[in-house]
Amino acid sequence: MAAAGAALAITLIALAGAVIAGSGSGTRPRPVLRWSPGACVTGEYALTACNGGESEVVALAPDPPGLGDCPEDTDDVLRVGAGRTACVRNFLEPHPGTPGGGGGLLRPGDCVTLDGRERPCAGPGWYGRSVAIVEDPDACPSGTLDALDGDSHVICLGPGGQVLDRGACVAEPATDVIARSAVTRVPCDSSDAWARVLSFEGEPSACPRGTRRYLRAEQAYRPVTCLSVLSQ
Repeated sequence: MAAAGAALAITLIALAGAVIAGSGSGTRPRPVLRWSPGACVTGEYALTACNGGESEVVALAPDPPGLGDCPEDTDDVLRVGAGRTACVRNFLEPHPGTPGGGGGLLRPGDCVTLDGRERPCAGPGWYGRSVAIVEDPDACPSGTLDALDGDSHVICLGPGGQVLDRGACVAEPATDVIARSAVTRVPCDSSDAWARVLSFEGEPSACPRGTRRYLRAEQAYRPVTCLSVLSQ
């Protein structure tokens, strides 16, 4: 009986050894994380397994991305190596890449500073709201009031922010040749109101009837601002 018990104990030990050995050899290797479409990203912009990510890589693009290199719903663009960026989309709201959100790709509806950097439209510090992103100023749509040069594109601006619009009143500037962004916009019933904007043209000869003065802006879309003078 003692011999049978000893044999049983040896058998159990052998089986236990087999289980232990099997558990080690069956362990799956950790997946290699790569910057590629479908990869997941943490809030600190690091790659992670997709059971813990906050956003997803939706495309890879050059650095910097050109027009059309990232999908329109991109929330952020991350530099991931020499000459490469990752276009990233959040799983949940907020989505700063939506027009006016202040992040993602520059697109119509976004608000920008004078140096072409995007800002949330709900916050302060932006100069104008884009109506189109094009490669050449001549391609701006007809409703464009001003334009800014970007690295490889032109930002066409419409009404809003500090951009002068037809009918706006301005204070008298110190010189006739001035950056349009430096012209001070004032209420038309203010004692500082000097003139009212009639139109923006390429040349003074194109100004409409009633134009008394004009300002020629430097490096501006339709650089001539045609004015009706309110006070001398």
